[in-house]
Amino acid sequence: MALITESQLRGFSSSKTTFSANEGLKGYRGESKILKTRVFLSHKHDELLNLENAISFLMKEGVNVYIDWLDEVMPKSTSGITANRIKSKIKESEKFIFLASEAAINSKWCNWELGFGDAHKYINNIALLPIQKDYSSFSGAEYLQIYPYIVYENGKSKYSDGDYIQAGYYVLYPSKNGEETIISLREWLK
Repeated sequence: MALITESQLRGFSSSKTTFSANEGLKGYRGESKILKTRVFLSHKHDELLNLENAISFLMKEGVNVYIDWLDEVMPKSTSGITANRIKSKIKESEKFIFLASEAAINSKWCNWELGFGDAHKYINNIALLPIQKDYSSFSGAEYLQIYPYIVYENGKSKYSDGDYIQAGYYVLYPSKNGEETIISLREWLK
């Protein structure tokens, strides 16, 4: 199983024409929220292209993605009200996904959101979406190893019983007693 690269994530872009990522993200606001799993997507605000592509990736799985700065009720200037609104939205969401880029891992706000998400969603409703730079290895903080994370399986790996794992996206849970648990991303998002 492999981490998702920026190039793979770009393949999910919903943009057919050239426009700013900010304009594209505003279009997600109007998506139907009926019968969709709500996902709080923690991310670094200045990584718009990765964010747009991650939203496209998740929306193809049929979920409603919450982006804090697209929330019209969110204060214009960061404050305690911002933190309380984010806490409320994390609690309301069924799932929490941390878009784990190098910049997000180093962000105070993203780490604060991850800690709050941990307290309310651990272990079955929280996952990392680690995005590695093309042709590099993902480096991060050791504490991230306790979380499930989204990976791509190319169909060449096997389960412990010898059956091949179908190609696709999965949530891989941290190893317990040497055993890894995986669930299809689609199933996890239900």
